[in-house]
Amino acid sequence: MDIHEYQAKTLLRHYGIAITDFSVVSSLDELERAVEDLQLEQAVVKVQVHAGGRGKAGGVKVARSRKEILDQGKQMLGMRIVNNQTGPQGVVAHRLLLTSLIDIKRELYLSAVIDRKRGQAMLIASPEGGMDIEEVAARSPDKILTLPITLDGRLRSYNLLRLINFMGWKGSFADQGKALALSLAKAFVETDASLIEINPLVETAQGELIALDAKFSIDDNALFRQPQIAEFYDASQLTPEEAKAHSYDLAYVGLDGDIGCVVNGAGLAMATMDIIHLYGGKPANFLDVGGGATKEKIAEGFKIILGDKKVKGILVNIFGGIMNCETLAEGMIEAANELKVNIPLVVRMEGTNVEKGQRLLDKSKLNIKVVHTLAEAAEKIVNMTGA
Repeated sequence: MDIHEYQAKTLLRHYGIAITDFSVVSSLDELERAVEDLQLEQAVVKVQVHAGGRGKAGGVKVARSRKEILDQGKQMLGMRIVNNQTGPQGVVAHRLLLTSLIDIKRELYLSAVIDRKRGQAMLIASPEGGMDIEEVAARSPDKILTLPITLDGRLRSYNLLRLINFMGWKGSFADQGKALALSLAKAFVETDASLIEINPLVETAQGELIALDAKFSIDDNALFRQPQIAEFYDASQLTPEEAKAHSYDLAYVGLDGDIGCVVNGAGLAMATMDIIHLYGGKPANFLDVGGGATKEKIAEGFKIILGDKKVKGILVNIFGGIMNCETLAEGMIEAANELKVNIPLVVRMEGTNVEKGQRLLDKSKLNIKVVHTLAEAAEKIVNMTGA
C-alpha cells in the first residue's frame, strides 16, 4: 500500500529523521488559514497523490509571496496528475502540502528497498539526488552504493563507515548521516515497508540533513500488524474499480485491453495475460481472486470486470488447490445471471471438485465455453472476441 508524502514524513519524524515543518490542506479555507497560521511569505506547494514525478507534471510549485501561495493552491487543489506511474486516467489531488523554503546546499538520495534477487533489505545511497535514481544508475553506476540491512533493522558499523565516505559527509554531516541511515533502516523493518525513499535528502547551508521529500510503500500482507499505517489508506487514489476490488480483498488492476481475466494466484494471472498476448489479444485487467475466494468474492470480481465497457469477453483460469471449482462456478453463474451477461466466457478449470463445477456451468445455459488447456482457452477467447 502506498501512502501520501505528508503521512510518510510523519512516520519518518517519529523515527527521528529531520523533516521541515509542513501543513496539509484540503480546501481553500484551510489553505488561507495555514498561510496565516504559519506566517508564510514564501512556500513550496505540493499536490498529495500516490505517484512520483509530481514536479514534472506540474504538481510542485514554488511561491514567492502570499498571493502566489494562494493562487497556486487554488489551481492545484483538484488537479489531475497524469504520468507514466498513474496511467492515462491520472489521479486527483485532494490535498496539498505547504512547507517553507530552505537554503539547499546539496541534494542527495537515500532509500531502503527489498532486493528480490538477494532476498534482503538494502539501503541505497547516492550523492546525486533530486532526479530519477534509475537515470543515475544507468548513467553513472559508480554513483550508487547498496548496503545490506540486517533482519532486525540495523546497519553494520563498517557499512556505516562506507556510507559516510561514499556520500562525502564530514564533521556534523557525518554524525547526522550515520544517525539518519540507522533510523531509516529501523523504520523500514519495523513498519514492514517495501520501499522508503528520501529524494531529495538535502544538506542545508545551515549544516542540517533534512528529508525534503518522502515516498513510503508498505507490504499489504503486513497491514494487520500495522493498524496506524492501515488507517492511511486513501481510496480516492485508486480507480473506482480498484477501490471496489480492495473493499472485497481482491487484487485488481485495470488495463487497456478488451479481454477480462479472472484468475487465482498472481503468477498464474501474469501467465494468463502473457498467453492472451501470445494469441493476439489484449487483457483488460489483472484480477487475482485469491486461493480461498468465496462465492460472493468471485461474483463481485465478475461484476467489476463486467462494469468495464471495453470488455468483449472473459477468460477464467482457475487451478483449484485451495480454491474449490464448484464455488467458482456458483459465483460465476450468480454474477452472470444478475448482470445478464451477453459476452462470451471461456473457462479453464482444474483441481478440487472440477467435475462438479463443470456440471454446474453446463446446466446454467449461459454463454460459457469450458476448455481443458490454457492455450486452448486463450485461443478461443481471442477468436470469440474478434481480437
